[in-house]
Amino acid sequence: MFQARLTAVGHGVQQLLDQILQGQSHQLAQAMGYAVQGGKRLRAFLVLETARLHGIEQPRALWPAAAIEAMHAYSLVHDDLPCMDDDDLRRGQPTVHVKWDQATAVLVGDALQALAFELAAHPSCSDDPAIRAELAYHLAVAAGGRGMVLGQAQDIAAETADAALDLATITGLQGRKTGALFHWSATAGPRMAKADIAPLGRYADALGLAFQIADDILDVEGDAGKAGKRLQKDCSAGKATFVSLLGLEAAKRRAHDLVAEAQAALEVYGEEGDILRQAAQFVIARDT
Repeated sequence: MFQARLTAVGHGVQQLLDQILQGQSHQLAQAMGYAVQGGKRLRAFLVLETARLHGIEQPRALWPAAAIEAMHAYSLVHDDLPCMDDDDLRRGQPTVHVKWDQATAVLVGDALQALAFELAAHPSCSDDPAIRAELAYHLAVAAGGRGMVLGQAQDIAAETADAALDLATITGLQGRKTGALFHWSATAGPRMAKADIAPLGRYADALGLAFQIADDILDVEGDAGKAGKRLQKDCSAGKATFVSLLGLEAAKRRAHDLVAEAQAALEVYGEEGDILRQAAQFVIARDT
């Protein structure tokens, strides 16, 4: 059920993003469309599934779901730049700065970030302007200098730090860099319904951390080329991962414990939360 729902979400979100960008002949729009292709769409899935749990119709929820994918795509385009991770491939295709150039990649990221706020605040999302404003406000907090961007800055700073980060520090860093957008995604549904966000906030916080630990594990056990490049960067003095701090087996146990925490947070939803429980399990079972 989860995989079918995830696939359907991917199609729906892609269709909306294509609709928004179609008809624009400028190279910028073409590159934006290129940047939002593919991916797991897990963040969009969280928006749509938590909206469903709260009685929000899918045509409404697709707008914030597309918003979070635009925001995520912007972060990847900028993360791939030579001044960041300097990656040549993303999702098996040339990165934006490789296919076009660095200036285009910067502008694509800028435009996708703006598009994310446009979609979150779009009238089609909700008839209530206060709901749209709240979604946009919390997206700004999650993505900006107190959330994802701060986490990225701390991650970059760690590469040249005199000492490796400890477990508490890297947990906070990843809670911002990765977890903040997961939190926004999973709380979008109750925000749209003016419901309590606390249970899904707890779910998202555990899920986001499990996702990052799984990424660190994949860097060790997954694709050799990508893993080798990332591990080489991680050997600098200040850089640390959950695997380097905990060890591989302990990191796997921690990821499983976090999945259990995420699933327990869904008790209030009873059987209706089963698909989200499956999503939590998927996070640590995936191979990419």
